[in-house]
Parts: sequence; C-alpha cells; structure tokens
Amino acid sequence: MQNYASLQETHEPDEEGGVLVHVAEPSRARWNHIEDLDSFFSRMYQYHQRHGLYCMLLQEVLELIQFVFIVVLTAYVFHGINYPVLFKDIPPPTNATKVTLHDVVLPFGDCVSNFSALTWIALIIAIIVWILKLIRGVYHFFHFWDIKQFYNTALKIEDGELDNLTWHEVQTKVRTVQIEQQMCIHKRELSELDIYHRILRQQNYLVAMVNKRLLPPRLKVPFLGEVVYWTSGLRLNIQLLFFWSPWSPFEHPWHLREEYKKPNLRHELANQFAKHILWLALANLVFAPIIFLWQILYAFFSYAAIIRKEPSLLAVRRWSLYGRLYLRHFNELEHELQARLTRAHRPASKYLAAFTSPLGTIISENIGFYATSFLAVLVGLSIIDEDVLTVEHVLTIMTVLTVAVALLRSLAPDETTSSDLEDLLTKVVLHTHYLPTDWVGQAHTARVRKEFEQLFQYGFVSLLETILSPLLTPYILWRHIHPRAIEIVDFFRNFTVSVVGVGDVCSFAQMDVRKHGNPEWHEEEISVPDQYSQCEDGKVELSLVHFKCTNPSWKPPDSVQAFVKNVQNQSSMIASLSNQDPTRMEESLGAWRIGEPCTDGAMLRRSAEYHTSRMWTNEGNSPMSIRDMALNATYLHSIHSNRTENRVRNTAQETTPLLSNR
Repeated sequence: MQNYASLQETHEPDEEGGVLVHVAEPSRARWNHIEDLDSFFSRMYQYHQRHGLYCMLLQEVLELIQFVFIVVLTAYVFHGINYPVLFKDIPPPTNATKVTLHDVVLPFGDCVSNFSALTWIALIIAIIVWILKLIRGVYHFFHFWDIKQFYNTALKIEDGELDNLTWHEVQTKVRTVQIEQQMCIHKRELSELDIYHRILRQQNYLVAMVNKRLLPPRLKVPFLGEVVYWTSGLRLNIQLLFFWSPWSPFEHPWHLREEYKKPNLRHELANQFAKHILWLALANLVFAPIIFLWQILYAFFSYAAIIRKEPSLLAVRRWSLYGRLYLRHFNELEHELQARLTRAHRPASKYLAAFTSPLGTIISENIGFYATSFLAVLVGLSIIDEDVLTVEHVLTIMTVLTVAVALLRSLAPDETTSSDLEDLLTKVVLHTHYLPTDWVGQAHTARVRKEFEQLFQYGFVSLLETILSPLLTPYILWRHIHPRAIEIVDFFRNFTVSVVGVGDVCSFAQMDVRKHGNPEWHEEEISVPDQYSQCEDGKVELSLVHFKCTNPSWKPPDSVQAFVKNVQNQSSMIASLSNQDPTRMEESLGAWRIGEPCTDGAMLRRSAEYHTSRMWTNEGNSPMSIRDMALNATYLHSIHSNRTENRVRNTAQETTPLLSNR
C-alpha cells in the first residue's frame, strides 16, 4: 500500500538548488498499521455513542467537580456544622430568636481546624484518587483527540453529524478506510465480525464464562436460597485479573500468553493464578472501609432527590448486571443490548406483576391503610397550622410514611395484567431471546419467578448490592473465585483460538455451530465433540442469527452458511403465518408460546420463497429487523422444544417394561 504522495517528475532544478521535498499525506500515513486496534476501535465506538469529544470532555470535567463536591460536602457535614445550635440545644452566638445559616455553618478555617487524624487520612486518600482521575482524564483526552481527527479526516465525519449516523453507517466507512489505509496490515479487508471481535474481545469471554456457569458466583444465603452475585465492583476485579493486570493471562489486549496455551503447565499456572487472586482479595480487604464509605456517600447524594420526589422508583425493576451478561449475545454491542432489553422491560414487568401473594396483598393493603390514615391526619393538621411541622419528629414521620405508602402502592398487584403467565413469559423471550430449558412450561412456578428476579431485580436490591459490594468482594474472591483457578486456566486454553488480523479470541465468539453448537437446537443432526464444548441455551445459534440480522451484509463462513440459510427460510415461513403489521410483533407471534413446536411444515414451505427476499434487508433496530430476530428465536426455540420432547419420549419408551403376552 502506498503511504506517501506521488512526486511529480521535473526536468528543471528547483531554485533552491534542486532539492525535492517529500511530503507525506497526513490523512493516509497517520492511520496506517495501528498496533492496538482493540483500543482504537473501542474508543471509536465510545466516541460515537457518547456524542463526540466535547460531550465526553464535559462529562470528564463534571465528574472531577462532582468528586470534589462530595468530599467537601462530606467534610462540612461532619466538621463544619454547629449541630447544638442547629438542633436548638444552645442559643445561637448572636442570641437572636431565629437561627440563621451563618450561625450554623462554620467558616472554612474553623471547619478545617476540627479535622481529626482520620479525616486527614481520608482527605489525603481522596486527593490522591482525584489526581489519578485527573491523569486518567488527560490521558483519555489525548486519545480521544486522535479519534476526533480520525473521524474528521479519515471518515469525513464532523462531530455535529455523529447523531445523524448509526453505528453501522460508521462501521461501513471504517471498512472502506481499511482498504485505503490498511489500519490492520494482516488483512486487506476487515469484516463486521473482525471489528466486533476487537471491541468485544473481553466481553465475549465473560459471556462465555457465564454460559458455562464458571461465572458469576452463586451464594447460599439463609432464608433467600441461591443468590447470583455479580456487581460492578466484582466485575472490575475480574477484568483486572483476566485482562488488565501485568500478571493476567493476556500479555497484550489481543494475545493470550503462550504458556496458557500449553496443557502441561496448567497446574503451575493455576497455582500462580490462585496466588494472584488471594493478593487481590487482600487488597480489596485493605481498602474495603474507604470504598464502603464512598459507596454510602455517593448513594446518599445520588438517591436523595429521587427518594424525596418519587420514592416508588426504588421499587421499579431493572435488568441486573448479571441479567445483562446472561442475556447478551456473543458479539453484541452495548447499544444493541440496551435497545433489546429496553423493549423487553415492559413485558418483563408485566410478567412479574402477574404473580400475587394473597397473604402479602392482604398485609400490605392493611399496612398501607394505616400509613395513609396517619399521613392524612398529619397533612391535615399541618394545613390548619404550619407550627405542627415544628413539633419534634413530625416531619420525619411524614417522610417515612410517604416513602412507605409509595412503596406499598408500587407492590400492589396490577388488576389489569393478564394472568396467563406462559403467554407473558413468551412475550419477554421474543425480546430477550433466551429461556433456560427447565423454565419451559413452568412460568407459573415460584422457582421460575425467583430465578427471573435474579435477572430483573428491584432498584433498591441493586442499590443494596452496590453498597455492600466493597465488603463482600474480598470474601467472594477468596471463597468462590480462588478455588476455581484451574478451571479458569483450562477455560482460556480450551476456548481460545487465533484469528488472522484479530488475534486471540474466545472460540465461542466465532459462532461456529459445528464446533460449539448444541444438537438440540438444530433441525439436522450435527456431531459435537462433547458436552464441555457445547454452548448452553442455544447461545451460539441465537448469537449467530442475531449477528446476521443486525449486520445483513456480513457473509457467514461456509461452515455455518447452511444453518443460517435454513433459519432464514424457516423463519420466513413462520412470518407468512402471521402476515400482520411488522411493528406489532408481539401480537403477530402471540398465539405461539415458547416450548410449543411449529408443526405445519407444509404450509410453511409453500410460502418460503416469497418471504426469503424480505429477510435481513434492514440493519440495526428497525421494526423489520426486530421482528426478523424474534422470528428466528421463535423457530430455534421450536426446534429445541421438538428435540427435547422427542428425547423425553424416547427415554420413556426405553425405560417402560414390556408386557408379556398372556
């Protein structure tokens, strides 16, 4: 590839003595052979999703200011308030009848003079953390300045145009620039999958580990049973262990250390890895008090306004971090996952709202009646005479009662929700695409409800997990991650493949249904080496068709082309049965339930050719592509249901004793 501008031939010497000046073309030479394409493509994706350099810079600056604000405000709360005067235990220094802010808030110098040794230590640590955050912000600024130049010069996209372009349009431009400038010198052209591999290399490993139940830890909690524990703090530690630290299995972001690929070193590597886990657990234990205090303060300042204005928001459900990881496809970008889970939020809420506890409903209704009555009396008295609010603890009682009433109201059963739980869960799966095998036909059971709540939890549960994470993470690393060190080492060795132009990636993320597929998700018989190599819950199959649906111009490898084409044809046939408005997907597919086979194959095949041309012609999250993926998931779940039903029937026949003829 020529990286420099051509020089025109000249016959006459230059006035400067015949010196020819070779000038490189900046826009071409600068982006040739980028060594760390993982970081480059990841920043390029963030740059688009976060709306350009100036939005990102503003966010970084405001985060630094917010950190200082929390530290200063906390210091003043503990040392800068004259609480005896505030609570009227003593008269104000001015002997006035009314307490003013000047009487309560101490001058800055007096506040500093009240600092204890512990406060000074905490303040020094906070200053160090702030400086590190500042350095990180400056580091990010210079890197994203380069990304800005790439967008402006190579892609010809100005910051003001970012919101008018989808990621797939940006990605198409990047693939064109690759041909011109050879950012990756190992391949002339980059496919959509190559770019996704670069951005999602680490995420794909985590998704695979969740699928194989290597992560996250499952705790046995008294009165609660099995609880899946996965918080942002634990995730950060896992990423540090696996990818970021000097002792991690990855030597570079794109290369697994060679020793991890050798089976004869597995025990030695496992012992080393186990020691690293213990050291990390010890570091977490040392810093746990400081981080725990910070989490409390940050949560208090973040949620104070929410609780005051709308306390019921804490009882609103959201997808947990574990749910986002479990439901994520291989090679699915964050905005694609977010859009899918956003569409699933309403049907998921309706599904859980359909569960009612008669005993709990009776108790909550009565408690709500008493709380509302007390609150109404206090509000009425305060309207008659506002001096009622000055009575000790009255305002506190009113606040607590308001929060209680809001929470109880949000927990009350919705009488307008359908009671057909199988139908409600099916509508959820049309968007989430995943359904554990043992959930089929069990949507009405408490077990399935409890397991689903691990994926879709209350806001206050997420808040509680975040606050307690600094205290629990050291224990989790020691008791649950440390014993599985050899399994982690084996996982990286067994499920890492080298891809030209990409580096070492998780083999599951290649979406090779012949290598990692599950036979029960295929209409035709396939041979898979063993159970260990199979992905659970149809993860590879569903990820493959999802990637094709969101990247219609991508050409699958020959080894999976037949599978993709078959799913394309069969899901087109299912579409012909509904023949309704594509935007009304749930109504179109509502008659079918997860776990029920689609048996009218003759009718399906007759209309295949007509609908095949319509499939996968739209990218992104258009109504048609959303419906297409729902149809793909419908068809694959139908195959799984058929295969599972046949296996159970055959097993029953084999174990049934023969009756002797008499």
